[in-house]
Amino acid sequence: MSDQNDPELTQLPRAKRWASISFSIPASFTGPQPLQARWKGVQSSRSAPAPGGLTRAILKEGAAKLIAVETDPRFATALQEWPEAQDGRLMVIEKDARKVKWEKLLSEAGAETPAMIIANLPYNVGTVLLIDWLKAGSWRGEMALMFQKEVAQRICAAPGTEHYGRLAVLAHAVTRPHIAFTLPPGAFKPPPKVDSAVAVLEPLPEGERFPHLDKLEQVAGAAFGQRRKMLRAALKPFAKKHGLKADEWLKDLGIDPTARAETLTQEEFQRMASSLVK
Repeated sequence: MSDQNDPELTQLPRAKRWASISFSIPASFTGPQPLQARWKGVQSSRSAPAPGGLTRAILKEGAAKLIAVETDPRFATALQEWPEAQDGRLMVIEKDARKVKWEKLLSEAGAETPAMIIANLPYNVGTVLLIDWLKAGSWRGEMALMFQKEVAQRICAAPGTEHYGRLAVLAHAVTRPHIAFTLPPGAFKPPPKVDSAVAVLEPLPEGERFPHLDKLEQVAGAAFGQRRKMLRAALKPFAKKHGLKADEWLKDLGIDPTARAETLTQEEFQRMASSLVK
């Protein structure tokens, strides 16, 4: 594979505003470097003005097989002309990433699982895809995802901090998330208006993953939906829908009804979610 910019890609206009790009590769992604270091290498290529820099960098790092999902038909067509696509190492899927059946795709591609996911996610679809991947089964492995910096902070936040909320509760329930590095607007062409950051999410050992993410999402969403209120007030409508009185429910679980959502630990949120499982 040439390190030069591919003419088919560099001659294309900028991506459509709503285009989303995600990349999934098997866990056999080779090389001695840890994921953060590999992303550092990807960073320099992705910063280049030419589209396809992330795909090119992952292939150069030694991915045994790369599945690229691209919603913009112009870029998908150009990627399909790459030598790696011709020899089967690169598989290009022209589709909105939100509509992909990931486990089925990996199975049909004959890819190893768990699969590593590397993605540069636009704001309009990033959290939707992240939550789907957090809820995924054993096929999903480690993730390195680029978001707007504020979104990455919300994913990795600890209890009691400014950015702690629903995304952090869900992410910590099944992974160990952390921000690997940040990128200024000038790293991209055209530059966005805000900083970006790469969040790395390492799967927890199977026995430590919370199994009821749907319930956890509901509880966290209700609790943080009115985050300035005490839990007994914020959760009152939610508890009522489940035939519960918020104050009594929280006390029975050993949770202070006068606390606010941002002060609760991961274990306390999981305790509430588990109590709703029939």
